[in-house]
Formats: sequence, C-alpha cells, structure tokens
Amino acid sequence: MNTYPDRLKLPLSFDVPQLKQDLQRLAGIEWIDHFVKQNYEGNWSAIGLRMQAQAKDMHPVMSIVSDPACTEWVNSPYLEQFPYFQTVLDSFQCPLEAVRLMRLTAGSEIKEHYDHTMSFEEGSVRLHIPIQTHPDVEFYLNDQRVIMQEGECWYLRLSDPHRLFNKSEQDRIHIVIDAQVNSWLEVFFQ
Repeated sequence: MNTYPDRLKLPLSFDVPQLKQDLQRLAGIEWIDHFVKQNYEGNWSAIGLRMQAQAKDMHPVMSIVSDPACTEWVNSPYLEQFPYFQTVLDSFQCPLEAVRLMRLTAGSEIKEHYDHTMSFEEGSVRLHIPIQTHPDVEFYLNDQRVIMQEGECWYLRLSDPHRLFNKSEQDRIHIVIDAQVNSWLEVFFQ
C-alpha cells in the first residue's frame, strides 16, 4: 500500500510571463508526435529539453523518451534558446533525467494509462509545470480531478491510472520533468 500522496503541489512557483516568453521562442522548432499512439486521440507531442546522451545521434523521438535504464542525461541543444526554462531546471536540486515540453492540442485526449516506475516510492518522480492551460483541461489521477494552474509545480504518481481531455480551444503545454528522488525532494513529502 502506498503511504505517500498520489499528487502533491510542491511549494515552488515559476513566473508565468517568463514561461510564456520562452514558449514564444518555439517558432521553427518541430514538435515530435508522442510515439505511443494507442494512448491518445488527436495530437500529443513534445520537444525534448533534456535527453539521453546517446539520443543526440538517434531518431528525434529518442529526445523525448524517458528510459529508467539510462545513466547519462544531457541538455538538448534547444535548451540554450530558452533562458527561463533553464532557470526553472536549475532550481531543482535533484538529478534530472528526461525533460520535455509536452503539448496536447485543443480537443485532444490522452486515454487512461499507467507510466510504470513513475512514483516517489520507486525513486523516480514526474513533475509537471503548466505553462499554458485552461479550466476546461480535465486531468484525472485515480479517477479524481487534479487542477493545475500555470506556473505551479506538481508531483503526480503516474504509475497509477491517469487520463486527460483538453476540452478547451487552446493547446495545453507543460514542462514535464523526470527526476530521481534525493534528500532535497524527500523534504516535500514529509
């Protein structure tokens, strides 16, 4: 039985205008379609900001993959174009693994699924920082809605069932951070 929460709003917040300013710098960078097509309807895509070291020489989809077996992670060349995103990542005092911008376009849906090994209990967390969202974006974890505001930072135990429907007329874009649990992160869960 899990003794830790399945969701936790961390006491971290980020400047929304600066997040959106970096988002404007995306012009010309191609979003990569999420590769697990059976998990969604519509358009779910990502841009890698931090990736497996060997991914630089592989298919672009590898820049958005989170591989628990990987031991070496590096910043994407794209990250240099986003000074505030870099500031955000620098504020995390824990080992960062895959980091990506994830976009779910208006009217798209992520079907219920599990992300194995993505839980505090197993030593690996997935954190979400909404950059652009809307009240009509409905995210459910364990059949309970989680409302995340722009600039907040949320831990979600995604080894549990979760789903998302973007019922709004705008894209939902988050920074999604996979990180290893260390003493800095443990403090938030006490």
